[in-house]
Amino acid sequence: MKKTIVFGVTSGIAAYKSIELVELLKKEGVEVFVVMTESATKMVPVEAFEKASGNKVNESLFDENFDYKDILKLRKVDHIDLADKADVIVIAPATANVIAKLAAGIADDFLTTMVLAGNSPIVLCPSMNVHMWNNPVTQENLTRLKKRGYIVIPPEKGPLACGYEGQGRLPHVTAIKQEVMRQVAYSKSLIGKHIVVTAGGTMEKIDDVRSITNRSSGKMGVAIAEECFLRGATVTLLRSVSSVTPRYLMQEEVFESTEELYELVKRFVPSVDILFHVAAVADFKLAEPLQGKTTSTQSLALNLKPQIKISNEIKKLNPRIKLILFKAEWGSAKQNLVKAAKEKLVESNAEAIIANDVSKPDRGFSVDMNEVLLITKSGKPVSLPLTSKQEVAQQLLEELMSIIDSSPR
Repeated sequence: MKKTIVFGVTSGIAAYKSIELVELLKKEGVEVFVVMTESATKMVPVEAFEKASGNKVNESLFDENFDYKDILKLRKVDHIDLADKADVIVIAPATANVIAKLAAGIADDFLTTMVLAGNSPIVLCPSMNVHMWNNPVTQENLTRLKKRGYIVIPPEKGPLACGYEGQGRLPHVTAIKQEVMRQVAYSKSLIGKHIVVTAGGTMEKIDDVRSITNRSSGKMGVAIAEECFLRGATVTLLRSVSSVTPRYLMQEEVFESTEELYELVKRFVPSVDILFHVAAVADFKLAEPLQGKTTSTQSLALNLKPQIKISNEIKKLNPRIKLILFKAEWGSAKQNLVKAAKEKLVESNAEAIIANDVSKPDRGFSVDMNEVLLITKSGKPVSLPLTSKQEVAQQLLEELMSIIDSSPR
């Protein structure tokens, strides 16, 4: 049975790009129904979207021949019917105006009324002037919508139609298509599982002002947390203060130091099924942190000592937990990555190690791409080639399902 996407178009100047996006979605074999606001019809002809989607475009709550008697006789209301059909609702572009209306629960046209009646994932793709995007009201409205479960794909930075430059461009149509199809395709294979994911880099105090940290952005850990969430798991994300934030609403706890992360691990791990330990934890800390703000007028020697290995403590806290660890290496050939991962498997008693080389600037720390090697207790190492961290997360979950399925519900 074909999946159905209801595609909302509002009056952002980027509305013309949505024609291509509808065409791309149709090529994926889904049914697409377009809903346009009245203002959007002034930007792009209705006929262009009808041709792209192959379906009639809805643009008004009341057509020319509207008769309430027909509603009472047929017991069918168009915007409710369309909301019921939707497997995913996407709005691209989403203007500041429609974002504000959705945040306030205002339903005064076909699009907002249909969204309010919907019960499917909603993907918002904001596009607007940089100052409108940065306006606190817009950000507050987006925060409210994210708390309700809306999926927000942030706009890109670049030259804008209004002549300004900054964040406000509609995300690339390929990125939107991938997210929408991800929502269409995800399964509920992890319903009943409670999964903890750690993400980001720890910070170790030098003095009361300075700290030692690393380049981890938390992007890989957050991508895994999001993928688990989409598959129906109850997810607890333990992320560093410097980590990126998830696009979906899930339980979050924030840490700075290794000690803070360890306290969170001790709190959550005894009662959960699976732990993805992705955080880049410091290997060293100061033997004695300095007080106040150290003067910068003279050289400073730091006495470092090894930090606790949280990964080696997890199975002691919960022997039944399924433990999946990340291990970063520098400039290692594949055979050395495999060797290091297998040693870590024994040391931590983990079910799987995901090893990656962080010496290359286009993958690993801080960037959006990754290339990893998956090593389990049984089976040959699996190489996942260079791709986006979201794609890596999806592939890892597929590869690890046999391990995850064996954990208690």
